[in-house]
Amino acid sequence: MEEKRVTWAELYFDLVFVFAVTQVSQLLHHHHDWAGAGRALIAFVPVYWCWVGTTVQANIRDVDNARDRIGIFAVGLGGLFMALALPGAYGGRGVLFGAAYWAARLVLLGMLIRLRGVWNGPYGVGALVSGPLLLAGGLLESPWREALWATAALLDLSAPLLFRRRLAAVDYHPGHLPERFGLFLLVALGESIVGIGGPVAGSDLHGAQLVSVALAFVISCALWWLYYGFAADAMRYAVETAGSRRDMIRRVFQYGHLALIGSVIAVAVGFGETVAEPHAALGAGTLGLLYGGSALYLLSFSYTRWMMFGKLSPTRLVAAGALLVLLPLTVRLPALVALGALAVLMVGLNVWENVRVARAVSAGV
Repeated sequence: MEEKRVTWAELYFDLVFVFAVTQVSQLLHHHHDWAGAGRALIAFVPVYWCWVGTTVQANIRDVDNARDRIGIFAVGLGGLFMALALPGAYGGRGVLFGAAYWAARLVLLGMLIRLRGVWNGPYGVGALVSGPLLLAGGLLESPWREALWATAALLDLSAPLLFRRRLAAVDYHPGHLPERFGLFLLVALGESIVGIGGPVAGSDLHGAQLVSVALAFVISCALWWLYYGFAADAMRYAVETAGSRRDMIRRVFQYGHLALIGSVIAVAVGFGETVAEPHAALGAGTLGLLYGGSALYLLSFSYTRWMMFGKLSPTRLVAAGALLVLLPLTVRLPALVALGALAVLMVGLNVWENVRVARAVSAGV
């Protein structure tokens, strides 16, 4: 199949979701207990799924024309309204959040309306079921709002599985989707840089803060390396060689990257809670974001590797287990120590994996 390139309209569209990821981070920043994390996830899924829907339709069609550019920008406007609503999504802006999502899904359905059977598929579910559910949830108070929004999120996420036979006929471009999802993960990693620099930019910047900034940046670099060093190319290879691209895309990208991107957002919020006061002990909530988010990031790679090649990632599984063991041990330690321990483990993991790959290459494996 001819190589499909990401269009400039898609890259411009992504800028909306830079803002949206920041708003999700702020939602988690203000409430990062279990209940707050659950509400942030429920709000993030529609944002993520709106991006996924736009990306998939751009993959299967030629969108580098005036009509489709306007359609992509219209979905972007819906995403912008969703982002504006996120700070008050569980307050007075619930209707705006639900209405913006529904409008974006209707635009996406309209862009694909000429395709046969599009109503009986994920785009139809978004426009006819989950969109109205989000709007209805915005009209209700808690806990009914959370219940309806969680139901809508589950329906959206399950639609590719429910309609997998119908989607078998879709002709996906194998190079475009890995690049697009890699770019969204890069947006989330960009949020980690904001989480590192934002809290200390207006302070006096004493030595301990500079050290904490450096350690947090090393962790962010390690997260980048774990994905773009080897995994990104492996994912593209898996899509190109898969017997069923539909299933590979659904499992590895639509589902797997939800966990990868969500975990990076959690780590980014953890940075924001940590670098400004390096001598203070971190609470369980902040450590849960830092260590728990990093552990989820590592565990997600074992899931994606199993989906791609039927194998786990033992080095990343062991590292994730070590993080979960360290989490309760660092609750009363200064933030600087917690960051240092996390940086050592993540860098050590990257070094060991690079050594293993180099040995395999020299051995001709």
